[in-house]
Amino acid sequence: MSGARAIGLLLGVLADGAIGGRKRVGPATGFARLARGAERKLYADRPVPGVLYAGGLTAGVVLVGLAAERLGRRGPVLRALGTATATWAALGGAALAADGTELARDLETGSLEAARARLSELDLRETAGLDMIGLSRASVEAVAENTSDVVVVPLLWGALAGIPGVLGARAVTVLVRTVGPPNRVALPPRYRRFGWCTARLDEVVSLLPTRAAAALTVAAAPVVGGSGAGSWRAWRRDTAAHPGPNAGRVEAAFAGALEIRLGGRTAYPHGTEELPVLGDGRNPDAGHVTRAVELSRVVGWLAGLSSAVLALLLGLRRRHRR
Repeated sequence: MSGARAIGLLLGVLADGAIGGRKRVGPATGFARLARGAERKLYADRPVPGVLYAGGLTAGVVLVGLAAERLGRRGPVLRALGTATATWAALGGAALAADGTELARDLETGSLEAARARLSELDLRETAGLDMIGLSRASVEAVAENTSDVVVVPLLWGALAGIPGVLGARAVTVLVRTVGPPNRVALPPRYRRFGWCTARLDEVVSLLPTRAAAALTVAAAPVVGGSGAGSWRAWRRDTAAHPGPNAGRVEAAFAGALEIRLGGRTAYPHGTEELPVLGDGRNPDAGHVTRAVELSRVVGWLAGLSSAVLALLLGLRRRHRR
């Protein structure tokens, strides 16, 4: 069982790398549309409808995953293929790399309006007033944050809980984007009650993966000519100013790795947040966005390998207990 899960995770990562960049309309996009429709029908400025929203949609996805996992008990090949399909459906690493590369190209050619429009697809902040430095900073932050959300989170939960883990964890990262910026402390006023359950669920689901993503960024930094020591230092030092349990960790690791400064004042549709400054290097530019994409790719491959190893180790441990 553990071997089939590990192989399935690796096959899913390979499939995402091979064809994921074309996956513009896929399961995650379809689920996002479903979530927005459910939010319109269930929304009320109270916690209980928000619990029904987050719990119902997440539980539905997990049940689908449990059914697929049960089907895989018929044989290791079927289990590996099921895990690979679920992993491919959940991952967004290749699409993130494609979007990040286009962002960097827009910035390099001075196409700021195109960069603002593309950034809006990755991040919920206001982009209209951002200049070249602001767009570069926001782009690196978006690449870092999404590396955790669309790659590391589903892979780690896939190693821990198989197909239900892959699909359920990815569902949570999709849901939290309907109620406000993920990994931030404050929710928009409209969602402070309705989105409370979703935000807390995201905190729990992302608790381990954000730290794993930051650690993998430290390990990956030298591969792209970055600073592993700087990544570790920024991660451990600068995220202490965040009152949230997960906020800013991966962004800080990226900032230290690329030797740039991120964070600071950030405008969202609901207002402006004063976020801690992450890193102590220079202001980012288009070249740093390109390097952030390269770093994201390496982190993704390391996450795939680490998740496969973890799945094997957990399977061997369960077998030993028997």
